[in-house]
Amino acid sequence: MTTIPIHGRDLGLEAARRILADGAGARVRLALTEEARRRIREGRAVVDRVLEEGRTVYGVNTGFGRLCDVAIPPESLRELQRNLLRSHAAGVGPALDPGVTRLALALRIHALAGGLSGVRPELVQHLVALFNAGVIPVVPAQGSVGASGDLAPLAHMALVAVGEGEAIVGGERLDGGEALRRAGLAPFELAPKEGLALVNGTQVSLALALDAALRLREALVAADVALALSVEATRSSHRPFDGRIHAARPHPGQAASAANLRAILEGGTVARSHADCGRVQDAYSLRCAPQVHGASRDGLGFALGVLAVEVDSATDNPLVFAGEGELVSGGNFHGQPVALAADLVCIAAAGAGAVSERRVERLLNPDLSGLPAFLVRGGGLHSGLMMLQVTAAALVSENKTLSHPASVDSIPTSAAEADHVSMSAFAARKARQVVENLERVVAIELVAGTQALDLLRPLRGGAGVEAAHAAVRGLVAPLEGDRVLSPDVEAAAGLVRTGGLRTAVEGVVGSLS
Repeated sequence: MTTIPIHGRDLGLEAARRILADGAGARVRLALTEEARRRIREGRAVVDRVLEEGRTVYGVNTGFGRLCDVAIPPESLRELQRNLLRSHAAGVGPALDPGVTRLALALRIHALAGGLSGVRPELVQHLVALFNAGVIPVVPAQGSVGASGDLAPLAHMALVAVGEGEAIVGGERLDGGEALRRAGLAPFELAPKEGLALVNGTQVSLALALDAALRLREALVAADVALALSVEATRSSHRPFDGRIHAARPHPGQAASAANLRAILEGGTVARSHADCGRVQDAYSLRCAPQVHGASRDGLGFALGVLAVEVDSATDNPLVFAGEGELVSGGNFHGQPVALAADLVCIAAAGAGAVSERRVERLLNPDLSGLPAFLVRGGGLHSGLMMLQVTAAALVSENKTLSHPASVDSIPTSAAEADHVSMSAFAARKARQVVENLERVVAIELVAGTQALDLLRPLRGGAGVEAAHAAVRGLVAPLEGDRVLSPDVEAAAGLVRTGGLRTAVEGVVGSLS
């Protein structure tokens, strides 16, 4: 069991990764610190003072969006907050993955703990108890335009805290009231501003984008490993990975990818076997791979930087500044930074998948590889790995379409009050799909590269290549004749997604970038 302290600042990407990996919530708990409680109390005191003085403040004693000019009488302020959750819970489509939902909840807790939202400590502690009890709100994936925050999905999430909506507890889908009862919790009664503070943020878009970005980080390391197998299997030159070449064009991602290649390829007998061959240069998908992989790495690095800032940001409205005793309306709920970052993750993943598919073609095509067609002996009777390139092509083509940026689109909402929106939730959702497709394309390259190396025996690849070969062969048997290939791809994709491939190679060559 891991306990993550919630300070309201400096949560970090590693904590996000742990929550995502925990899925249904058996191994990660949250603990609200005293420092956070103090800040929350100070922020709430400002809201209470505003109410006592009868001042009019958006979202505290007014309607929402276009209805912001409608004053709400004091006796209706609590009803206003509950009505906000009900009216905004308009999401549709399949539910978000449990890990993403739990991360979104943790991120919202973390944001409220910063003390800028004007809620009471009791509300934040109630959300912490909800998280720790393993209550997972059912949150429809579609319905957010990423401005005024992720209103619809966050409303679905927040409804469970007040005993409405739906949630998963112990694998069972329940109404919100029963879910709370199973967890030993009572429905929470919201005070003024607290409903707005629960729905006005970017945390669903952010959780989805973090899931995509962190999975891409792992997949790009796996892509370097798959590339190394393809280099050996196609008997290509190691010279393009010379450190001097990459120092002459010092993009950090390119240099890191080339360094990985040098480490993984070191040793072995394949390279020596073709030292005096007549080939002058290799195809771009092999020779220029560090440049292509590196560009994806650098794009991911920028996106992760943006998302790390967003993790520790206050993204609701209005914000409470306890030092000055003020509530100030603004627009930190606008998801454009997250949308742009997610679109870049999408494009980076699509580029890495496109070049991987080209290497799969080179492995399977006998005119390019010098190996048996489709990497099987007895071709004709057996089709071998022929269809794996077709599958890779289908996934890469899908990724090209999904890589159209969502962040360039906007449809005004809320009677033109929200006249520009970010579409950050969709940007992040499709980024996750593109990364998932990339994981499978890289898995196909791993399966093909491993089979090709078998056909080159007794030659052996570098130490890292052989470690990768062994990891794949631990799950995927050599292809002696035709069989159903889908389980092989999914097994290899699991190695990519879980980091098992990287761990196996690092056990031999040391840490990879």
